[in-house]
Amino acid sequence: MKTTMLFLISLLVLPLAAKDWEKDIAALEAKAAKAEYARGGCLFVGSSSIRMWDLKKSFPELATINHGFGGSELSDSIRYAERIVIPFQPEVVFLYAGDNDIGNGKSAEVVVKDFVTFAAKLRAALPGTQVVFLPIKPSLKRWALWPEMKKANSEIEMFTKTMAHLHYLDTATPMLGEDGKPMADLFMSDGLHMTEKGYAIWNKVVADWVASRKKD
Repeated sequence: MKTTMLFLISLLVLPLAAKDWEKDIAALEAKAAKAEYARGGCLFVGSSSIRMWDLKKSFPELATINHGFGGSELSDSIRYAERIVIPFQPEVVFLYAGDNDIGNGKSAEVVVKDFVTFAAKLRAALPGTQVVFLPIKPSLKRWALWPEMKKANSEIEMFTKTMAHLHYLDTATPMLGEDGKPMADLFMSDGLHMTEKGYAIWNKVVADWVASRKKD
């Protein structure tokens, strides 16, 4: 009986241990130290959809920093903001997170609350920085979770409208086909991570927003 209990406890502990991103964060810090990024650029942070994004190729005219770490949740971006976001004093922070959160069982309410916390943390440390939320994408693998994801997106979009430095860029809707479902050719074989065609949609939405800011 005692052995069985210890085994069950170990199953609960292992997922928690897997969420220690120290190695990933340290690698990002080491890379940043070598690159000596200029302040005032565009910093992208969040989960694997950020990490796998070829920002240099997508936005050659922008000074970009890619601080995505695959598998992370929004709470992880909050936790490590002092190390991989705030020190770089970016003009704009693009955040993609919430996908894994809901995939791991969190509710839309928790995701929204975490976004509010993230935004407040950056506002306190970087009052001049713009924060852009890239909504949770509709994917083949997590299509059953789309109603909850869509709810989180909608509530975050409404929240961003309450403050001038917060923005919501709709990269999600263009990923849906005429049948209202995710277009299959936007995804890799795992049904979750995007192909170049998927990123092309995101590139256009982000580039259009950046161009509109330059005109203002």
